[in-house]
Amino acid sequence: MTSLAAKPSRNSFDDCLAADRPRLAALFRELKNVSGPRRQKTEADFNALLERSRGIVAKRRERLPKPVFQEDLPVNERRGEIAELIAKHQVVIVCGETGSGKTTQLPKICIELGRGAAGYIGHTQPRRLAARSVASRLAQELQTQVGMGVGVKIRFHDRTIPESVIKLMTDGILLAETQTDPYLNAYDTIIIDEAHERSLNIDFLLGYLKQLLPKRPDLKVIVTSATIDAERFSAHFNSAPVIEVSGRLYPVEIRHRPVQAEDKDDERDLYEAIVDAVDEVARLGPGDTLVFLPGEREIREAAEALRKRHPPHTEILPLFSRLSAGDQDKIFKPSGARRIVLATNVAETSLTVPGIRYVVDTGLARVKRYSYRNKVEQLQVENISQAAARQRGGRCGRVAAGVCVRLYDEADFNARPPFTDPEILRSSLAGVILRMKSLRLADVENFPFLEPPPGKAVADGYALLQELGALDESNTLTGIGHGLAKLPLDPRIGRMIVAARDLGCLKEMLVIAAALSTQDPRERPQERQQAADEKHKLFADEKSEFLGWLKLWNWYQNALEHKKSNRQLLDNCHAHFLSALRMREWREVWGQLHAMVAELGWLNKDDSPALDVAKEMAPSKYAAIHKALLTGLLGNLGCKSDESGHYLGARGIRYLIHPGSALQKKAGKWVVAAEITETSKLFARCIAKIEPDWLEEVGAHLIKRSYFDPHWEKKSMQVSAWERTTLYGVVINPKRRIHYGPLAPAEGREIFIRQGLVAGEIDEAFAKRWPFYQHNQKLIREIENLEHKQRRQDVLVDDELIAAFYDHVIPEGIHNGATFDHWRREAEKDDPKCLFLKKDDLMRHSAAGITTEAFPHHIKLGGVEYPLAYHFEPGNPRDGVTMTVPLAQLNQLPAARLEWLVPGLLKEKIIQLIKTLPQKIRAKLVPVPEFAEEFIAAVGSDEKKMAAGLIPALVEYILTARGLNARGWAVEPESFRPDMLAAHFSMNYKLIDEHGRQLDMGRNLAQLRGEWGREAKQEFAELHETPSEYTGLTDWTFGELPELMEVPVAGQTVIGYPALSDEGETVSLKVFDSQEEAQIVHGWGLLRLFMLQFREQVKYFEKNVPNLTAMGMQFMALGTTEELRQQIVGLAFERACLYEPWPANAEQFKARCADAKARLGLQMQEVARIAGTVLSEWQAVQKKLPAFAKAFPAAVQDIEAQVKRLIYKNFLAETPFERLNHLPRYLKAVQVRLDKLKADPARDARLLAEYQPLWTNYERRAIQLAKAGVDDPQVEQFRWLLEELRVNLFAQELKTPVPVSVKRLQKQWEGMRGG
Repeated sequence: MTSLAAKPSRNSFDDCLAADRPRLAALFRELKNVSGPRRQKTEADFNALLERSRGIVAKRRERLPKPVFQEDLPVNERRGEIAELIAKHQVVIVCGETGSGKTTQLPKICIELGRGAAGYIGHTQPRRLAARSVASRLAQELQTQVGMGVGVKIRFHDRTIPESVIKLMTDGILLAETQTDPYLNAYDTIIIDEAHERSLNIDFLLGYLKQLLPKRPDLKVIVTSATIDAERFSAHFNSAPVIEVSGRLYPVEIRHRPVQAEDKDDERDLYEAIVDAVDEVARLGPGDTLVFLPGEREIREAAEALRKRHPPHTEILPLFSRLSAGDQDKIFKPSGARRIVLATNVAETSLTVPGIRYVVDTGLARVKRYSYRNKVEQLQVENISQAAARQRGGRCGRVAAGVCVRLYDEADFNARPPFTDPEILRSSLAGVILRMKSLRLADVENFPFLEPPPGKAVADGYALLQELGALDESNTLTGIGHGLAKLPLDPRIGRMIVAARDLGCLKEMLVIAAALSTQDPRERPQERQQAADEKHKLFADEKSEFLGWLKLWNWYQNALEHKKSNRQLLDNCHAHFLSALRMREWREVWGQLHAMVAELGWLNKDDSPALDVAKEMAPSKYAAIHKALLTGLLGNLGCKSDESGHYLGARGIRYLIHPGSALQKKAGKWVVAAEITETSKLFARCIAKIEPDWLEEVGAHLIKRSYFDPHWEKKSMQVSAWERTTLYGVVINPKRRIHYGPLAPAEGREIFIRQGLVAGEIDEAFAKRWPFYQHNQKLIREIENLEHKQRRQDVLVDDELIAAFYDHVIPEGIHNGATFDHWRREAEKDDPKCLFLKKDDLMRHSAAGITTEAFPHHIKLGGVEYPLAYHFEPGNPRDGVTMTVPLAQLNQLPAARLEWLVPGLLKEKIIQLIKTLPQKIRAKLVPVPEFAEEFIAAVGSDEKKMAAGLIPALVEYILTARGLNARGWAVEPESFRPDMLAAHFSMNYKLIDEHGRQLDMGRNLAQLRGEWGREAKQEFAELHETPSEYTGLTDWTFGELPELMEVPVAGQTVIGYPALSDEGETVSLKVFDSQEEAQIVHGWGLLRLFMLQFREQVKYFEKNVPNLTAMGMQFMALGTTEELRQQIVGLAFERACLYEPWPANAEQFKARCADAKARLGLQMQEVARIAGTVLSEWQAVQKKLPAFAKAFPAAVQDIEAQVKRLIYKNFLAETPFERLNHLPRYLKAVQVRLDKLKADPARDARLLAEYQPLWTNYERRAIQLAKAGVDDPQVEQFRWLLEELRVNLFAQELKTPVPVSVKRLQKQWEGMRGG
């Protein structure tokens, strides 16, 4: 055993394993500072480790392979120089074109120098495929096996043993090892191959190694590169020596064959150009052809095009990174047949395809770029750089003189950028930053990258880690961040696993994470896509494609357990369009992840890979899995746009669900995607339905909250507001009610005072407990009532003063009912009146003149009291005086009497009415206020005059008091314009049912009756039952008919109007709510009673109607002769018996019968004459009208409508007799109009256009009144004035008994409407 007595030095560790040197150095330092037994133990440990380590190194040195060098390789021509540089310098840059042999020969040169004894010779490759192929070639050349002397480690797949000398790996693996071996002590030499590719991992490794080398002076680093940028690498490593080796062995001819040639008219596509180029090189001689294409789809389409043109014995082979191992082997084991290899840019570097003499370069590649703005990966097809084009050309010329056909011209080549953008300039830096933080390296901004990343890339990396919760606001690692750093995974996937641990779904998440970390095993061959989709439905889930992974996993586990042979498993996979290789790789990745989390104590190592995936997953489990997924995929959320089929994503992006997704048409409103990639469009792949609430829970640290509309809520007695939450610009919840008080106590307190206490919005339960509130509200209501009556808002003090009172008393921090109530109880113990307001403090001035007489609480009409309410708010439907009217009493209201409103408003209404008079008259009434007072004093207590209406009383008073009548001044009711008055000068009617519920409200009593009159009649009639002595009457046997009858309504007794009602052979007494309707019904009832007394005369007249036969023929189109007879007889008896005054008792009835007996014959003659004249004129119109129908359809249509209104089946019985006399003139006017129509149709159309608006107004009102069953004499009179207007317009020569014109009738209608 070696003793330390000889004072060992640090140099004595050079023959030890590099991995042991830090421990040896530490023990060595410790020996200087300890003594006694502890020194003895430390010394023993040191000696044991030193001896063991030297022994291992000695054995490794003995077992180092004896490399044999191929002298024909260009790199070996300078082998001695390279070896000398490696021996003398810590870093050497070896550059040269492809084909120089540097990839396989450099490790052998290192072995020859004795490297690989103290640790591995680490050899990195950019791609797994390259790592495997180089490992195989090296093992073959060193006469060892892969997994023995030459180890290989790729993602989740390690075939390295401690005795291995060379360790092939991807640069990502070496980067991952820095987590567990920060000083890379396992290596004594590191070769970074193909550094010119400048992947993100390579750039980070170069920066990491630059910092590491001063701490590891024993470590040798060799960087290999194409000649494109060697000086940059040299400068990075402090002017490290550069040695250049020659490239290809044979010359390469470059030919340019653009897809669209300028000298050819025919147009060809890319695939035709490829076929032509392959044909061209095939004619040059034997040898294989390598065709570079952008992606797998293009490879498939090119293969299909080539198969149509080449004989069957030509092999067409694809080559891309996702290719199965079996298919890869075909590339490196030539069969002897001519081969065409269709490859992506995976074949540009490292990977050497044997036998290639010809290259066809499309000049295209699918380049992955990360959008810092949209946070999405873009896989766009781009033109390659000049450096990449040279690399592709260098793939031929290794076995003989080569030809490279470029499918673009030389000018295009020269215009391209010299180098491909380094990946660090087009990738997310989140993983790099996380690794640097965990290793306590310099900040990424200060890290010695070969080419520093742009600031926006750094900011994006920090933002993503903050999104994942790995960094806090100060960019310091959080607990989650430390956990993520332990997982050599994409930070997003690592975050999902950490979250799944906490949410209890780690087993499921490991399967999903492994799936997301590998290539999709589901295959969709171009020619069998539909069959593949059908098979894949077995694994589909209707809500989540992530759960589809779990179903596929279970299927594969079941297939593994029940397999009879590997061949059967392979066939089973192929039958379901699954890649067996990728399924195995998925399982291996899962195994690595499982082992990793088991080491961390998150799972049991022996847990079964089988999952319990039910057909219908429990909602809680579904939520847990997808919440865990969201922790890593918050930036991939999506909300369905209402306007289109797009989804709105984070930061304003819009994307579509990929067409291959099973959820494309049923994804739902909210989704999350595993990735969002931009190809031809922005597509989301692997999606799942989610709930927006999950986003708020998972992304709580990123949610932006805004609050709007803070307000007081009476029911909850607190200040609430609406919260709007957004995540990356996507609205998650547009409007959620929240308790706003704690968020803004000062604002909440102000809202509580103003909207709660001052505005009176206090819940009843609290109001009952607060004596101060009841007292204050009562005072305020009293003063507000004074304001409404006085119609001025300057009595009650401003709300600001009331709010200031409460603000002075209530302490800070109180913003809801509960806390206020607690404070109030304590405060009122000291001063019970501390919150009481005083009336004098609430009033600006005294409200003089506001008395009960001026503003009564009720108005008494017809012995019935109606409640009145006052409100002052111009524009509000309740502005002014509102009278509450039970439905049964609607038709009894005296509209004229109600024009007088209440005494307190009468003076102002009169003043405003007088202001509507013409100036000439108004000048005689000044000063108007004094005149109004005089009028009120003279007429205001005369109920009889008041019953006639306000305007008639005003007209009469003006004529008499001012003497205008004597001077011939024309003061008429039409002189006033009540329609110009403000709304509050008309009584407002609130109509209620028997339960007090409001049915309607308005100021136009006629309109209310039009809508509700029929229901009012029905309800009133149901309240009165006719006594038996007043039913079935045939003679006046009931004494004097009462003018009024009492009917109980709503607890009061109202007056009804009795009338005799015609029931055919008898009459009965009925009570009506309207005097006008009772009058009409009573007239028909009296007529029936008279005719019952003249039975013999009736029979005689029915047989002896003059000229009945001729009239019956004319009447035939309207009705039967019998119907005409009944109308003539009835009208004759009406004219003989029913004249004013009508009989009111039996004596008057008998006297009238005696008087009428002598008049019946004369009346019969008169009625028959009029009927004959009318029918003759009507017949003349009917004969004349058809001749005008085709030429003048509008005029004829109008005339037909007019004639139908005048002459119909019961026109004799229903037309007032005084109007019946005018019917012949109206019909004659129609004939005159027809005569004029031929001469001047334009005049007729113009006159009809003037007339039509007046008729439309009347017709609308008439229909309304008819529905209510109400008669309005003014409207009826207006109807006949319209007939006179027709005569005036169309047959002026026939004259009219009263002056009429369009303007005059328009003015009259406006006056009626205002009333």
